[in-house]
Amino acid sequence: MTGAASGLRIAAVLPCYRVADKVLGVIARIGPECSAIYAVDDCCPEQSGDRIAADCADPRVQVLRHDANQGVGGAVLTGMRAALADGADIIIKIDGDGQMDPALIPLFTAPIAAGRADYVKGNRFFSPEDARGMPRGRLLGNLALSFMTKLSTGYWQLFDPNNGYVAIDARVAAYLPFDKIARRYFFESDMLFRLGTLRARVIDLPMRAVYDGENSSLNPVKMVPHFFGRHTVNTFKRITYSYFLRDFSVASIELVVGSLMLLFGLLFGGTTWIINMQAGVATPIGTVMLAVLPILMGLQFMLAFIGYDIASAPSEPIGPLLGHTVRQPGER
Repeated sequence: MTGAASGLRIAAVLPCYRVADKVLGVIARIGPECSAIYAVDDCCPEQSGDRIAADCADPRVQVLRHDANQGVGGAVLTGMRAALADGADIIIKIDGDGQMDPALIPLFTAPIAAGRADYVKGNRFFSPEDARGMPRGRLLGNLALSFMTKLSTGYWQLFDPNNGYVAIDARVAAYLPFDKIARRYFFESDMLFRLGTLRARVIDLPMRAVYDGENSSLNPVKMVPHFFGRHTVNTFKRITYSYFLRDFSVASIELVVGSLMLLFGLLFGGTTWIINMQAGVATPIGTVMLAVLPILMGLQFMLAFIGYDIASAPSEPIGPLLGHTVRQPGER
């Protein structure tokens, strides 16, 4: 069901940076289901905003401009703020480089309109045939980043976390801490982390991306180590908040006990082995078992915790619970 048919106001946000030669074609392909289009010129050196303002006659289009480059996340958040202020019900983000098919917009917005999801994101790995068409660098980078994102967000069922084709319920978007969300390459992953803290339901939508020989801006060799640090911080925040501040369950006990037993077994076993090796004596079987047993039990507790964490992924949308009054980001 399209936005027009359902009575919902769907707004499209297009970050514009070095896309002056393609963005007009993307806008032309956005169907009538969208009632507003926000093209955000992120201090584009090609003056994408001027190009759109001069050559695009679509009355739905508003050009927003940044005086300094803020990255894709900053551009998306600027467009989201404008869409929320104008009363949008669903906000969809689509890149201006032509890699994302605007014909898929009704598919992205339908689960939200039907009250089955709060956030819908693309998944280019659903079909093996589609994955084969992806440049090798992007494929390897996404495989590594997908696993780290599962840990840091709690959305274990999701894949392709850096896919930027997304749609969000405006009622949920209004509760996001816009001032804390990462602005650049980590934007998509950080958005999922923030949605996880709200217990929003996120689903994948199978899609195909179009690659026209352009070089990927995501260099796995350089970005994965950087993302690893950010994901580690978010993982610690998520677990602390979900299992010790907002709630305390049997999984919390499993995590603490499992961690302590693993730590004890590794430290005791490693220290004993080093001391005995330096002394030139064999480590007694009893001492070995005293180290191995806590490690095995700790692993069992940790596996139980991970199983609980996977099973507790959000399964119900929160948008309908937030009411129909959309607040501005940052309001309390």
